[in-house]
Amino acid sequence: MLYIMCALKAEAQAFVDKYKLPKNRQNSQITLVVSGIGSENMFEATQSVVKTMSKDDTIINVGICGGDKKFAIGELIETNDKNLRCVNSEVCEHGIHELVDMESDGFLRATKDINNKYIFKVVSDHFEPHKVTKEKAKSLIFNVIDDINNIINFKADN
Repeated sequence: MLYIMCALKAEAQAFVDKYKLPKNRQNSQITLVVSGIGSENMFEATQSVVKTMSKDDTIINVGICGGDKKFAIGELIETNDKNLRCVNSEVCEHGIHELVDMESDGFLRATKDINNKYIFKVVSDHFEPHKVTKEKAKSLIFNVIDDINNIINFKADN
């Protein structure tokens, strides 16, 4: 089973559309969970999923993030390779952080004992969060789903 953790409904909608998931957001291979914004919401939602996982399951956190101008809008970041800072509120200042999100810390705390875990973020803005619409967030995530699948070697039955 692949568990996909998203903070926003718009992020999750990309997976619903791609895999034609029903209203309960799951099929025989995928369970999609929307946690809500923030580290604690992600921690609680992820922790409840982790309790049901088997050792062969994979769990991923996918969402948008703000990034320094050296990152292209729409660029997929596997955070193991980059400097992602989890913050409590939107960041609008340049030069302090390379990449920021609001959920990764909660995901990492809840999955500390899980081997098959990944965090994928898509750069949505250059510290201008007010410019990110629901449609843009959905589109940015949708555009990288195949790349995420290639990294985790997941093949859906669609």
